[in-house]
Amino acid sequence: MSKSIQTVLVLAAAVSLTGALSFAQSSGEAVYKAHCQSCHGPAGIPNPGIAKMLGVKPITDPAVKKSTEAQMIQDTRNGVGKMPPFKGKITDAQVRSAVAYFRSFMKK
Repeated sequence: MSKSIQTVLVLAAAVSLTGALSFAQSSGEAVYKAHCQSCHGPAGIPNPGIAKMLGVKPITDPAVKKSTEAQMIQDTRNGVGKMPPFKGKITDAQVRSAVAYFRSFMKK
């Protein structure tokens, strides 16, 4: 195999790996933006009208802060209040990653 073909193959593999890692790291953000952001807001702070109409609490609310990750995952899968269940709409891995992304707002 010539040196140039080997170089191209190595570069292609590196680009593929970088793309896969990038996707894996941002999957929670992508799922959150696609399924959660419209009600929970881009940074965990819902629009006041949505919050009032649907009863969505901000990430800064003490009740939300004391919710465990496991409880948030369960609530997302099964629905709670006016939030519909997402079980069957997105995978369990996507639920976990979206919840982890949402919880990251607590640290900001």
